[in-house]
Amino acid sequence: MLFGINIILWLGIINLLLALFQLLSGLHYIKVKYRIHKTLGIVFFFTAFTHGIYALILNYI
Repeated sequence: MLFGINIILWLGIINLLLALFQLLSGLHYIKVKYRIHKTLGIVFFFTAFTHGIYALILNYI
């Protein structure tokens, strides 16, 4: 729990924002350097992986 909200929800919100950023920067609506796009893509992968594993652990174990 962080500020009274489950960490799974926080990771889901972060993933939504990162996915939106990746989409908009990939379609060139937001102009960013490739290095930023690549770095945030890696961050997106790890937060999504953590979000999924944590949710599976809490729901099935």
